Amino acid sequence: MIDEELVRCRPCGYVMKESELGDVCPACGLPRNVFEPYRERVSANRLFILALDIHPIAIHLSQTFVALIPVLSIFHLIFPDFYAEIVHPVIAFSIFALPLSLILSFCSGILDGITRFKTLRTPLLKEKIIFSIIILIFGFSMWASVLTEQSHWVTLAISFAALACAVRLGLLGKHLIDVILPGTYVRRKKKPTKYAPKAKPAAE
Repeated sequence: MIDEELVRCRPCGYVMKESELGDVCPACGLPRNVFEPYRERVSANRLFILALDIHPIAIHLSQTFVALIPVLSIFHLIFPDFYAEIVHPVIAFSIFALPLSLILSFCSGILDGITRFKTLRTPLLKEKIIFSIIILIFGFSMWASVLTEQSHWVTLAISFAALACAVRLGLLGKHLIDVILPGTYVRRKKKPTKYAPKAKPAAE
């Protein structure tokens, strides 16, 4: 991608190959005349690591477990006889898999932060690290509560605390990828750029 001509959408920051640019931005839907030439400033090695999407994949995995545990636990408490032989093992597996998925998310997040921003000392990244450590503690606490046969209500309370941390982490992550949505961009009155669609010839 580095060796090809690139263009960037001014409103949302989406970068793509000039040869693939259509009439509108694929990300935000604004017309192509909002695009401008773009030169990639990220090294090929960093781009390769980011393109693997390790952190987003790890995040989705851990989010699945952290949301599944409280939802299934409440369902099991309300309907204890509804396929208990299936629901209970799924809850137990999710509790034991959650800390492992959180470790993967944490490590991939550190790698992603260093690769993307070259530092972990920005305010948002610091806050993400703090909440990641907290949710990891909650994950192992749930694990311990099951092993020591604590009350189901203790495990449920911890699972909701972990879910709250996951929501906060999601909101922090959203700030890092926020874009201006269609309709909020104030169009400048200027001559069309070379990326504007060519005018159709008048019918004879």
